Amino acid sequence: MNGHVHLEESDMYESDGKLFLTEAFNVIMEEILHKGTDSEEKVCEWKDPDQLRALLDLDLREHGESHKQLLQRVRDVARYSVKTCHPRFFNQLFAGVDYHALTGRLLTETLNTSQYTYEVAPVFVLMEEEVLCKLRSLVGWSEGDGIFCPGGSMSNMYAMNVARYWAFPQVKTQGLWATPRMAIFTSQQGHYSMKKAAAFLGIGTDNVFIVQVDESGSMRPEDLEAKIVQAKSQDAVPFFVNATAGTTVQGAFDPLNRIADISERNGMWMHVDAAWGGSVLFSKKHKHLVAGIERANSVTWNPHKMLLAGLQCSVVLFRDTTNLLMHCHSAKATYLFQQDKFYDTSLDTGDKSIQCGRKVDCLKLWLMWKAIGTHGLSERVEKAFALARYLVEEMEKRDNFKLVCKVAPVIKERMIKRGTMMVGYQPMDGHVNFFRMVVVSPQLTTKDMDFFLDEIEDLGKDL
Repeated sequence: MNGHVHLEESDMYESDGKLFLTEAFNVIMEEILHKGTDSEEKVCEWKDPDQLRALLDLDLREHGESHKQLLQRVRDVARYSVKTCHPRFFNQLFAGVDYHALTGRLLTETLNTSQYTYEVAPVFVLMEEEVLCKLRSLVGWSEGDGIFCPGGSMSNMYAMNVARYWAFPQVKTQGLWATPRMAIFTSQQGHYSMKKAAAFLGIGTDNVFIVQVDESGSMRPEDLEAKIVQAKSQDAVPFFVNATAGTTVQGAFDPLNRIADISERNGMWMHVDAAWGGSVLFSKKHKHLVAGIERANSVTWNPHKMLLAGLQCSVVLFRDTTNLLMHCHSAKATYLFQQDKFYDTSLDTGDKSIQCGRKVDCLKLWLMWKAIGTHGLSERVEKAFALARYLVEEMEKRDNFKLVCKVAPVIKERMIKRGTMMVGYQPMDGHVNFFRMVVVSPQLTTKDMDFFLDEIEDLGKDL
């Protein structure tokens, strides 16, 4: 009656699947974690898109493939992917690998649950609460709120949405008809997610006022004041200022105390986008860079960047103790958040999220923190700063580095095709292209800094 569907027995491929997983895991260990972290191996084996498409055989067909073919697929994916765990991957604000965090990621994937109720994620609900509490205490808050989000852009969007609800609570039920024109302030160097959030939330990108920065890339408080006056003259209500702790390109830190003074005077919500720079809070030596962060209303922080928790691990933290996050986002779905459950329903934190299904992102950070402690995370941050300082000192000794910015795209192409390392470049505010060197992985040593300088010189020697 049911054709060839076997209803009386479980999936007959289960033992095959377990064998495949075991063998695939051996490929992952060898090709990615052994070879991929070896500085003698390539960061990437570059292929043009048409070549790569043909090599991977991406077509999905009617019938399945053999065990042997599938293992080859795993090898191919590993071989032609960029090894972000490689010591000479300097291309993004994340790099390297922490094996305890990776173990947490593997556990998360295997347990495959959603972080919305204590019922289906008891361990992770309690774990998230503890990790958020610890991160808030580093910011300087003894109480408050927070949630793990799918990346820094989403964390920033959560902050903006909660701030708007705080300023105009009627917006949740009545929509934008019930609000005045709103004004948002962020610096020239602030992350582009501010504009995306303004567009997504219906506030509009024209209502994002761009504040000038000084030579180091930090927001100029006097221009913030001028932009607030300008917004008011256009009948816009200033409600949200975004200060940045560690800008994407220059790594600049905005003067948080002065921005807090201005925010308080104008009755505005102050958010700090510390996605990159928040991790300096672990370092006694460098946390002065975020002096005043405790005066913010909300903070975005990405432990997947400087701390190496692995993608993705981002939090938005709130100073608020009135449950604004829940009030702003809750929809009270009765099939998930029944109020007559047999346990404390305040543990069902899922209604704080704009998502329904939410990936567990706390375990990788928790397990890494358990493994190396606050002290180990502090050392990680301080090593990154020390290596960056070393690199600048060495660079200043070499005349050739004044020339690099004009030829960055050519050098980048040669670098990718050679495969020895990966570094990003970009123009900025009228400057020609320059390389953005990101120093974060604890695998790095001064040898890697010297290699970077020698390799750039070698790649561009004829230019």
